Amino acid sequence: MPQEDDWDRDLLLDPAWEKQQRKTFTAWCNSHLRKAGTQIENIEEDFRDGLKLMLLLEVISGERLAKPERGKMRVHKISNVNKALDFIASKGVKLVSIGAEEIVDGNAKMTLGMIWTIILRFAIQDISVEETSAKEGLLLWCQRKTAPYKNVNIQNFHISWKDGLGFCALIHRHRPELIDYGKLRKDDPMTNLNTAFDVAEKYLDIPKMLDAEDIVGTARPDEKAIMTYVSSFYHAFSGAQKVSWMQRLLLLPLLEWIRRTIPWLENRMPENTMQAMQQKLEDFRDYRRLHKPPKVQEKCQLEINFNTLQTKLRLSNRPAFMPSEGKMVSDINNAWGNLEGAEKGYEEWLLNEIRRLERLDHLAEKFRQKAAIHEAWTEGKEDMLQKRDYETASLSEIKALLKKHEAFESDLAAHQDRVEQIAAIAQELNELDYYDSPSVNARCQRICDQWDALGALTQKRSEALQRTEKLLETIDQLYLEFAKRAAPFNNWMEGAMEDLQDTFIVHTIEEIQGLSTAHEQFKATLPEADKERQAILGIHNEIAKIVQTYHVNMAGTNPYTTINPQEINAKWDKVRQLVPQRDQFANQANVIGPWIQTKMEEIGRISIEMHGTLEDQLTHLRQYEKSIVNYKPKIDQLEGDHQLIQEALIFDNKHTNYTMEHIRVGWEQLLTTIARTINEIENQILTRDAKGISQEQLNEFRASFNHFDRRSGIMDAEDFKTCLISVGYNLGENEFSRIMSIVDPNRMGIVTFQAFIDFMSRETADTDTADQVMASFKVLAGDKNYILADELRRELPPDQAEYCMARMAPYTGPDAVPGALDYMSFSTALYGESDL
Repeated sequence: MPQEDDWDRDLLLDPAWEKQQRKTFTAWCNSHLRKAGTQIENIEEDFRDGLKLMLLLEVISGERLAKPERGKMRVHKISNVNKALDFIASKGVKLVSIGAEEIVDGNAKMTLGMIWTIILRFAIQDISVEETSAKEGLLLWCQRKTAPYKNVNIQNFHISWKDGLGFCALIHRHRPELIDYGKLRKDDPMTNLNTAFDVAEKYLDIPKMLDAEDIVGTARPDEKAIMTYVSSFYHAFSGAQKVSWMQRLLLLPLLEWIRRTIPWLENRMPENTMQAMQQKLEDFRDYRRLHKPPKVQEKCQLEINFNTLQTKLRLSNRPAFMPSEGKMVSDINNAWGNLEGAEKGYEEWLLNEIRRLERLDHLAEKFRQKAAIHEAWTEGKEDMLQKRDYETASLSEIKALLKKHEAFESDLAAHQDRVEQIAAIAQELNELDYYDSPSVNARCQRICDQWDALGALTQKRSEALQRTEKLLETIDQLYLEFAKRAAPFNNWMEGAMEDLQDTFIVHTIEEIQGLSTAHEQFKATLPEADKERQAILGIHNEIAKIVQTYHVNMAGTNPYTTINPQEINAKWDKVRQLVPQRDQFANQANVIGPWIQTKMEEIGRISIEMHGTLEDQLTHLRQYEKSIVNYKPKIDQLEGDHQLIQEALIFDNKHTNYTMEHIRVGWEQLLTTIARTINEIENQILTRDAKGISQEQLNEFRASFNHFDRRSGIMDAEDFKTCLISVGYNLGENEFSRIMSIVDPNRMGIVTFQAFIDFMSRETADTDTADQVMASFKVLAGDKNYILADELRRELPPDQAEYCMARMAPYTGPDAVPGALDYMSFSTALYGESDL
């Protein structure tokens, strides 16, 4: 068909023909792709990656194409389309001006041309009628089938089909029950065409590939679309004849060969020698190399022929070929599966037998080597584990023995694998029927028994070392406790002996009384001291008890101290002898009377309570300053008395907590405090006058400051924050940091009263009065006694509007309307009733 193989590009320039081809070719492709569970929507787009194009060719040919590329890159798509085009070319089809790049780029004309080429090769070329084929054969078939029908004259594949009677005649000729041909009229092509298309789709499984409107509305319908659709009717009504030559020529001899070979492969009689087993293996290799390959080719050819037959029958919409029972392709596959199963089992058996014979000698030698290495390692280990060297060791030596034993335990654990390997090898030799298994088993048993003995001795020595370590650590702890308690007790006794024998110098009665009192207090501590002495000696006795009970060898003395119980007892006896001698001195000292008497005046703290105006407070403070200055002569007198006391060598006075230095510092601080307070009042007057702050506001500021002032004129940061919150501030961390930078620019962490007054003055000066707020709301409300939420949202920023509405109560006056808010309640909540 050279005139049909060449794709005429120019014909596709007719939009009507292109539209018909798109619909027809898409439907034809989907009629085959649905067998693979997929379809296309857009013929030039869905074939661009080549995947569905390759799948379409596999479905209609019944053959497998090369594995497609799964990548998304252009090179992968071009590779897939080239594989499809190569497959088409391999079927003897000449592809003219159709390249993979054009298909990948979505060229509609080239894609339609490629599909038409596929349709020609796989749906039309093999049609043969009365020595004519392809297009001529299809046309002749149509003429023969429609010859008896009036008004039908099929001469071509375009205008001869416009009235639809040709399609109806084909259906009626083969399935007369589907169409009442006598009722059809030549002058009603739309009805004829739709009737044929609907019946073919519903009853013949031929998809609707054309639209009646496109055929009627086109002067000359597209020839290729009509040919494609008509070929579907041909394949629906005609098909290949059943054939069974492959059953006679190939299937029966192959089945017979399989039945003869399986018993030979299932023979599992072992040989006693390696040479005999090697011969069996060589026979099996000849089978795999010489006898089986031709049979594989026969099986493959049988399957190819069967699949080709089924594909042709499927394309012709004819029933599949079904061989007789026992001679189906599935029977060949089942028999072949049994053959390969027996073959695999036979090969595994041969290899296992050969491996068994080869492994026996290897395992026996491996057993002897491992056993010899283990026996050499265990030599002398039992004697080492039975030593009792720990009985005479010190604590440090015990710890060294323990570490050495832990290392041995690690070594022992490492050798566990070797013992298990020896046992496993012996077990394997038994399973493989090794001839010398009795001697292997005896040696393995000796090794296992010795291993168990080593494990028991290791555990016993470990327990003995740990028990000895624990005893020595207990003794060491007791030594340490003895040293910790004996050292301070020894120091106390030495100090007591020194004090009891020391001479004394006193200058006051109080010192004499103090010495006497101290001595009595010392005597009162003696019973507790004696208890401590007995406890210390008890520790020493506990050590002796442990040594005696557990037969511990104690070499040397207490490593933490040189003090011993004998020394403690000797010093204790000395202290008890000196106490009565000290009692005699105390009785004499009590006779001496007082020789100094002084009196120190206490200066009370200043408490200033401020009342009245700032000017009144300033006047009061200056008068108080004058009275303090008038007190100076008394301070001078106190300085003179202090000098006399020091000349009498009296440096302490238990009747007062104040020293002259304290008095001097307190006096200077008093003068400084009065001067600073006066200055603060003066600054407050200046602030009040400059910013127009009322006296009441200043009084409120002072009251708030005094309430939170815990440091006499200074508030720390937390107190200042609490104060601000109490007067209505809603503070976040950032806002409070900003305020602190104002009142505490030096970052001292404190707020003075003056800084507090300055800040509150600025805040007050920037705040609207209640009357001003009332006036503002009245303007927003249009002089009404209430205001609506919509008015607030319209006039104010969102956050301010929500803030005001949250603080307003519903308006309940006589002129109230739904949703009215009482702005008077906002001012009351913000400023208080008194301000209003």
